[in-house]
Amino acid sequence: MVHVVHKLPKKHKMLIVGLLSAMVGIALIPSEKATASKDNDGKALEVGKRYELPVKISEKTEQLTELDAAPEVPVAAAPKQPEFQFKDHKVKSGDNLALIFKRAGYSAKTLHNLVNTNAETRKLTKIHPGEVLSFASNAEGELAQLKYVLSKTDTLFVTLNPDGQYHTKIESKEIETREKSAGGKINSSFWSAGISAGLSERQIMNFADIFGWDVDFANEIRKGDTFALIYESHYVDGEEIGTGKIVAAEFVNQGERYSAIRHTDGEFYTPEGRSMKKAFLRAPVNFKYISSSFNPRRLHPVTGRVSAHRGIDYAARVGTPVVSSGKGKVIKSGYNRLNGNYVFIQHGSKYITKYLHLHKRHVKTGQKVKQGQKIGTVGATGRVTGAHLHYEFLVNGVHRNPKTVELPKSVPLPKSELAKFKPIADTMLAKLQRNRELMLVANVKD
Repeated sequence: MVHVVHKLPKKHKMLIVGLLSAMVGIALIPSEKATASKDNDGKALEVGKRYELPVKISEKTEQLTELDAAPEVPVAAAPKQPEFQFKDHKVKSGDNLALIFKRAGYSAKTLHNLVNTNAETRKLTKIHPGEVLSFASNAEGELAQLKYVLSKTDTLFVTLNPDGQYHTKIESKEIETREKSAGGKINSSFWSAGISAGLSERQIMNFADIFGWDVDFANEIRKGDTFALIYESHYVDGEEIGTGKIVAAEFVNQGERYSAIRHTDGEFYTPEGRSMKKAFLRAPVNFKYISSSFNPRRLHPVTGRVSAHRGIDYAARVGTPVVSSGKGKVIKSGYNRLNGNYVFIQHGSKYITKYLHLHKRHVKTGQKVKQGQKIGTVGATGRVTGAHLHYEFLVNGVHRNPKTVELPKSVPLPKSELAKFKPIADTMLAKLQRNRELMLVANVKD
């Protein structure tokens, strides 16, 4: 093409160049900005900016959308348990289940089926006068449910199933445990003082057991001794239903203070973490009084001669339990005319305890025993003038006064447990201190 243009006349070449220049000039002239349709209200579109694109939904599309939406399904209400109308029947003296069911209008067959449901329903055969059985019937007159209060916390419900069989359920109320405190001063006996302080017989005995390794409650109690304790009390629906465990206790005997705190293992320890349980009990029997003390030059009440009394005689009723004062092995259990029924117990290699004039023996030679285990009962067998227990304590074969002999020290808590115990002990000691202060204020007012 260049070759052809080159051959054209000069006039034609000039025309072609002019046309080309005009075309280039037109191409370089700036054009107007592009605009959207009239739906954009005449505003120019800008590069990099997002614009919403309106979508028109037809009526048909709207109808389909409404049909596709999942309809709300109403949640069915849980079926209500039937509310029974109970009629109470109090157990009278001489009553039995057959008589009560007959009075309530139910057949012997119903009674048979109910009682033989399981072990729980068989307990109904042991009802006592004053208790209450509550009956509820269904529309057909059948026994629909029986209610029996087992205790202040538990109630037994026996319900008729749709299949005609009975099933049982025990509903238990929640027990709330609170701490309570008590204390007092001894004027005549610890027992009387405990009763005056509002303690139960069980609490009094448990308190004495805690300090039984250190204090002889039958012989060493003095007027003016004081005691205090913190214990659990159980409540149901705000009503006190009974007492629980002692959690801390304190006893001041002849000016000496003893404190005991219950640890999480259920055992009692001193505030320093030493076990309240010693290797031996001070006295192996609950006795009225000491009829004869340890005396190397005692005048024998039967022979009238001076002969050493190498033990202690504890006067008590025939049949009073005698327990082993420590863990050990029975090395002799027999009878002779002087000792009557007797038991000798070896405790390790160092200690031996002897129990004479027993009414009955409950252990045999060679038998292992635990501390506090019953080994016999108080009697008057052998050469005696009355019922009592003769108790001897030997250390390395030498008789020692059971009342004053130094007993082996108790085992302390391990260091890891002591770290857990100390905060508990400090808290309880502070509570016992407040209890003492309150008692002091009360005594001043009196």
